[in-house]
Amino acid sequence: MTKASNLDITTSGQSSAAIRTDRGGGSVTVDGGTYTSNGLGSPAIYSTADISVSNATLTSNLSEGVCIEGLNSIKLENCDLTAKNTKQNGNATFLDTIMIYQSMSGDANSGTSSFSMSGGSITSKSGHVFHVTNTDAVITLNNVTIKNEDSNNILLSVCADGWSGGSNIATLDATSQKLSGLVKVGNDSTLTMNLSSNSNFEGTIDGNISNASGIRVSTEVGNVSVTLDDTSTWTLTADSYVTSFHGNSQNIISNGHTLYVSGTALTGTK
Repeated sequence: MTKASNLDITTSGQSSAAIRTDRGGGSVTVDGGTYTSNGLGSPAIYSTADISVSNATLTSNLSEGVCIEGLNSIKLENCDLTAKNTKQNGNATFLDTIMIYQSMSGDANSGTSSFSMSGGSITSKSGHVFHVTNTDAVITLNNVTIKNEDSNNILLSVCADGWSGGSNIATLDATSQKLSGLVKVGNDSTLTMNLSSNSNFEGTIDGNISNASGIRVSTEVGNVSVTLDDTSTWTLTADSYVTSFHGNSQNIISNGHTLYVSGTALTGTK
């Protein structure tokens, strides 16, 4: 176990995350401080362990904000994360702020990856806010302010990328959370999206995906399940496509668009 508090760390080299673990797992706990990375392949946090960070400022000026590989986790509480991922590294074909993946390099065991965040903010200046590929991931958000400054406005992509050997499976659990943007689920991928406790999502779900080079990765949506509790809503910004929907159709605000469930238009929406 490693514990740190109120550090001021800046890195500039390649593969030089400000907070990083390598092979071997374990746990890291960080409280307070400022952590900035400037190099290629150098997120503010790179996890092959269980990393918890609270009350910190995290900045990546070239790479992803955070990366989780395989059966590992990152937990953020009241942190401010900013990333401007403008250069691809290694096998990556997408740009993103939070990347959850499995490289199959042996650095991390395969299994369910976990990203959880409570309070604080995410500022995504380039690429997708969340990107899940070649692994099974659970993303848990509670009252996080998300600022997506990328013109494509993609909140989450679950799809094939530059790695193989695993599946692209994600669960997004949102509690007291505002979400907006496009959710992209590739034809070979799976997403379960659960909104509760006055959460709301303003956006669309489909499977039309191109990577950062403009190469088409998917044209058809994969397996998508959406659940809204009685206090949460989804406002459509375009026609959207899911495999199953659980909840009151009155909590879907159509906004002139249609939600298709297994190819059939959902009726009873507002």
